[in-house]
Amino acid sequence: MPKHARGRRPRIVFVEPAETQLRTLTSAQAARLDTALGVIGADPGTVKEHATAPALHDYQHDGVRVVFYATALGSILIVTYVEVD
Repeated sequence: MPKHARGRRPRIVFVEPAETQLRTLTSAQAARLDTALGVIGADPGTVKEHATAPALHDYQHDGVRVVFYATALGSILIVTYVEVD
């Protein structure tokens, strides 16, 4: 994935199952997820590939897991799964 010029970060969108997962988060969990999304958006290319689906990326850190894939130009990240402990 290309680094974004002029500090532009990709747009992050959620598929319906991930949106459902978002609605169940507490405010503290949502804040932790927001921090994780900031890290992912800053440089999505550094996130490791998913073990069973190489097109997906699997971010896991400090009890937060986000599974996503990027569009061809990397300008949009599509989140397919969210988990916050």
